[in-house]
Amino acid sequence: MSSDSKRQGSTITEMSEILSDFSQFYIVILLNEGPIHGYGVMRAFKNRTGSTLSAGTLYPFLQKLEGMGLVKKTEKVSGKRPRIVYTLTRKGRTFTDRLFRRFASLTASALEPSLETCASYGARVYDGAHHEDLDGVRLAFCCVHCARAYKLDLIREHRLGSP
Repeated sequence: MSSDSKRQGSTITEMSEILSDFSQFYIVILLNEGPIHGYGVMRAFKNRTGSTLSAGTLYPFLQKLEGMGLVKKTEKVSGKRPRIVYTLTRKGRTFTDRLFRRFASLTASALEPSLETCASYGARVYDGAHHEDLDGVRLAFCCVHCARAYKLDLIREHRLGSP
């Protein structure tokens, strides 16, 4: 087995261990955005997802990440009392980079059947494509502007006698 295969297998195993549910994945996203204290994680989680993240879920997970060398904690004085701030380590950054690439790949494969391609520019459109029927063929466009540009190109080609 190549070292790349071993590393990929190790990453998948780490992902399975660490990401037992979506809330943990979201905690990793927040950590990736920069240093943050526990209450900041809970507040951001609530603001962005509308769900409450309990301390009983957050802190054991942060301890697990710290034990794996993915996160370090430092004490920062802020206001009346010190706060523990959590920051991804270099190993943690490498891990999140691989994790997010893997997640992007999974997401892309899940979304692929729902994507349409803009007939004018080739951009992939997930939802809300503009459709027009041209010569009995239904075409998808990112927007009305692309549809207009596409039709103008057809007119120009026709005037110039291009095949």
